[in-house]
Amino acid sequence: MIYNRIKTLRTERQLSRKELAEAVGVNFQTIGYLERGDYNASLELAFKLAEFFEVPIDMAFSPRPFKTMAEQLAAQRQNR
Repeated sequence: MIYNRIKTLRTERQLSRKELAEAVGVNFQTIGYLERGDYNASLELAFKLAEFFEVPIDMAFSPRPFKTMAEQLAAQRQNR
């Protein structure tokens, strides 16, 4: 399973699934499948999405579940 932050990235930018799909050249249902984890993006689509959101690919996709924001903040506090 490949985990992703597509929904988070999309909602932060106040985009609909349809708008994102049009921007990267896929069907809007594909975006929904990605967000739910029902579909893994091809390498080409993963790069398109990372480029669209202007983030490194490993900020958008990971083979391990992403930590929650609370977990990330707690880790930062411990490292100070």
